[in-house]
Amino acid sequence: MRFIADSMLGRLARWLRLLGYDTLYYPQIEDSLLLKIAREDNRILLTRDTRLVKVRGLKQFLLLKENDSFKQLRNVVKAFKLNLHDKLESGNDVMILSRCAVCNASVDNISKEDAKRFVPEYVYKTSDIFRQCSGCGKFYWKGTHPGKFRKKLSEVMQ
Repeated sequence: MRFIADSMLGRLARWLRLLGYDTLYYPQIEDSLLLKIAREDNRILLTRDTRLVKVRGLKQFLLLKENDSFKQLRNVVKAFKLNLHDKLESGNDVMILSRCAVCNASVDNISKEDAKRFVPEYVYKTSDIFRQCSGCGKFYWKGTHPGKFRKKLSEVMQ
C-alpha cells in the first residue's frame, strides 16, 4: 500500500514510513501536483483538506478530521485494515523501520565496518547491526528506539 500525505500530515507520514509504508510527503506542494502524483503513482491520498476530496476523478483517498497524529494513524490503520499487531508482536524489523523516516527511501543493512566512520564510537562498540538510507544516507542502528516505538504504537492502537 502506497500513500501520499498532504502538507498538513507530516507527522502521520513519518509514522507510516516508520511502519514500512511507502509514504510521500512534501511540506510545500501545490494541490494540483499532489493530485497528479497520487493519480500517476497510484497512491492513496491522505488529506485534511475537504476541497481536495471533491476533485473529480479522485478515487483513492482518506479524509482525516483529527488534529492528533496518533488518532490520524489509528484511522488510517482502521480504514485500510493495516495489520500492525503481527508486526509489533513479532519483534521482526523487516517491515517496521524499513523506510527512512526523513526521505521515504529504503533502509538497507550495511556492514559494521562500513558504518564505523559515521556512527558514534560508543554505538559502534555496542551495536552489531547497522542500516543506512539509500536516499539521504542517514544511518540507523538498534538502540532503544525500536522498543519505545513498539510500545508507543501498542498504546496508540488500543
